Amino acid sequence: MFDYFPTEKEITDYKTLKEIIIDGGIKGGEKKQYVYEIKGQEVTKTFSDVMADEKAFGAYLYSLGLNGGKKIAILSENSYEWCLAFFTILVGGNVCVPLDSRLSPKELAHQTNDCVCDAIICSRSMLEVVNEMRDVHGASLAFVFITDEFENYKNIGNAADEAFKNAFINAPVKENDMAFIVYTSGTTGKTKGVMLSHYNVASNAVSVCRYYDGGHGIGFLPLNHTYSWVAGLFYTFIAGEWGYICTNLLHIYKDIKKYKPVNFAAVPMVVEMIYKKIISDAKLKGKYEELMNGITVSRNFMMSGLDRRRELFADIHEQLGGNLKYILCGGAYLKPEIEEFMYNIGIQIITGYGLTECSPCVTTSRTYDYQFGSVGLVLDCNEVRINDPDEKGVGEIYVKGKNVMLGYYGDEAATASVFDGEWLKTGDLGYFDEEGFLFFTGRKKNLIILSNGKNVSPEELEDALTSEIEYIKEALVYEENGKITAELFPDTENFPDCEEQIKGDIEHFNAGIAEFKRLNEIKIRHSEFEKTTTLKIIRKY
Repeated sequence: MFDYFPTEKEITDYKTLKEIIIDGGIKGGEKKQYVYEIKGQEVTKTFSDVMADEKAFGAYLYSLGLNGGKKIAILSENSYEWCLAFFTILVGGNVCVPLDSRLSPKELAHQTNDCVCDAIICSRSMLEVVNEMRDVHGASLAFVFITDEFENYKNIGNAADEAFKNAFINAPVKENDMAFIVYTSGTTGKTKGVMLSHYNVASNAVSVCRYYDGGHGIGFLPLNHTYSWVAGLFYTFIAGEWGYICTNLLHIYKDIKKYKPVNFAAVPMVVEMIYKKIISDAKLKGKYEELMNGITVSRNFMMSGLDRRRELFADIHEQLGGNLKYILCGGAYLKPEIEEFMYNIGIQIITGYGLTECSPCVTTSRTYDYQFGSVGLVLDCNEVRINDPDEKGVGEIYVKGKNVMLGYYGDEAATASVFDGEWLKTGDLGYFDEEGFLFFTGRKKNLIILSNGKNVSPEELEDALTSEIEYIKEALVYEENGKITAELFPDTENFPDCEEQIKGDIEHFNAGIAEFKRLNEIKIRHSEFEKTTTLKIIRKY
């Protein structure tokens, strides 16, 4: 059997992220913390190396007057320098503003101006964007630091007066101090700056780490996303494990095979990509039937109390590095059949639900307690209730707890609008089953309200369409002129005749659902939907 922890672990209830970083760095010592590649050369950084780099870069920032409470943005692709900048900002008591490198210069300038950033740390490839932010869009950034100049910055910091070094490492940081301003991507409406305190994120990281364990990982989620912090960056300090920093998603299979992770965090798209590759490889080799028969045999063993999955599917595990035990997955819907398939071959998907305003995790499944299709059990850093549930128990998900944000930066009205007393109104709909598992059903604002008073969740229909009709890659359901309309993006590359089948398949689909939910109109598109930088379809209806 896998060596999972059967119950939650005892972990210090850290109050600040500075405590996590300093304590983890001291405990880690000469153990390796990060591995990454530069121009084909592998580089290893120990916990002690990272601490030394933080102190040097921090002393340099302090010598320039960036000495606590200053807002410092990061605009870069994933890299070790991104991580170093992130940790240094937090240890020095400054405020980190992580930016999305896929946004336009105009959007980025709006964000840095909105929160009045004092400085920005960027990669060389983003320098032109930063210059346009300043010269064209009026971004008032007093300092610009470039990641490939970090060696120079650290040298200056190491040579700086001891007063700057001491002031940096001893910078006072309190649990309710603001640590981040994170701008939400949002599928509708304008972005807002979510203010997160040290304790918001520290409590969330500790809570998540209590429920999973498993050695080193590999990181390829964009580092500006909060999910990658609790599942990766702070995990290394709390668990004392190392991680490989993947800088190019195109190399993911090569990197996984080379660095043999025990776990990694991913969005559903990546899990689905792995699933499809396993299936396509099996079909290409004429082993699809053997794979399906193997799953049946595996289930029979499991029912007898024997776990033979890694033995039965050794070839698949070898392609994924040989050590992979679980994938932490969140951010969007994952088809339950994919989750179950991966479990059947010996890789568990740890699903979860969250939002930036909650630092970000609210629920997660456990390695020892899960339900396929659910988003897990409530974390101990927060409470969750379903507000105004209907006859099926579905209502708006409300959250309160240590991880809930301070509010939206400079927008008291927006902050007040999302709180009901102490409870954060997530705008998401869901229900609990009898065992306490949360099931996400959609966004409240997306609900289609019919003239007969019935409510239809477009997400429910979208998930069903892509699950039941294999050639539908993406679907968007909305109300138009009083009709439930489905806009579909079919996979014509692998299913060249699928457009001729759609009418009949939709009729069959409609026959299997309640009459009031049936699709009244179908639109076919021949390109992917426009998406946010977190790969969620932008809803324009």
